[in-house]
Amino acid sequence: MANARDEILDWSEQGRIAPGKLRAALEAGGALPGADQWRGFLDRVLLYMGAVLLGAGVIFFFAFNWQELGRYAKFALVQAPIVAALAFVWMLGLERAAGRAALLAAALVVGALLALVGQTYQTGADTWELFAAWSAAILPWALLARFPALWIFWLLIANVALTLYFTTFGFWGALFAPEKLLWLLFGLNTAALATWEGLAAAGIAWLRERWSVRILAFASGGMATALAVFHIVDWGRGITWGAPAWLAWMAAAYGAYRHWTKDLFVLAGGVLSLTVVTATFLGKHLKFDDAGALLFIGLVVIGISAAGGWWLRQVANEEGS
Repeated sequence: MANARDEILDWSEQGRIAPGKLRAALEAGGALPGADQWRGFLDRVLLYMGAVLLGAGVIFFFAFNWQELGRYAKFALVQAPIVAALAFVWMLGLERAAGRAALLAAALVVGALLALVGQTYQTGADTWELFAAWSAAILPWALLARFPALWIFWLLIANVALTLYFTTFGFWGALFAPEKLLWLLFGLNTAALATWEGLAAAGIAWLRERWSVRILAFASGGMATALAVFHIVDWGRGITWGAPAWLAWMAAAYGAYRHWTKDLFVLAGGVLSLTVVTATFLGKHLKFDDAGALLFIGLVVIGISAAGGWWLRQVANEEGS
């Protein structure tokens, strides 16, 4: 569909399609989704949004009515949605979208239950322990469900747990410096991306949904970009591997998503990362009190963005894109 759409749009720009006939040409070429496809897409989006909002509603209801609710009412109110969601999962099964959405809602409410236990019995646990326990509690569900959204949610909780852990024990000194945390987050998300892509290439069909891979690539590339920025800003203070790691990530991403499996979203993220790192490098080495330097940085950013947009369009127009 993407190839047909791009080709028809190119014909329209070349004047080979009469004015006002573009939509008819797209429909004839099968480049526009049909009513059934739109209906199915909207059904899934609304279903998953409803599940997430239901779980969030339980959490916010507790936060607003904490003082008015008794202990037993709190536990009953938070456990009832979990039991109901699991009942829906048992009845509908994990092969249906409704069953997966119910499991996602249950996974979200589990966090509220763990927070309630900690607040009610004053366990003295740190916040990072809540998120660590939360990720451990829903891990069996993620393994059984084979549901990309649940795995992305699990990885998000793991990132938060790791971040809070290092924030809590930041007084330990250089071992827990901010760049150390960036390295660990970069390693976690990059390992998740590589594992995901490897298993998808090995034939696991449910891992082939591109939206989940793009989220992982965004997280991994974002950490790599942050490491490069730290390297540039703190040059000469012992941080020496941020920029090389970023260069290695950019090279690997180019090879993987330009030649192995073409993905314009990840390539566009690489262009954005290049823009950020280049602007940071120039800002570090040029004087900001010079209006000419600021103008030069702005022109460089515009130039990289324009060149990147042109390159992405060439990639999109290639045969098989």
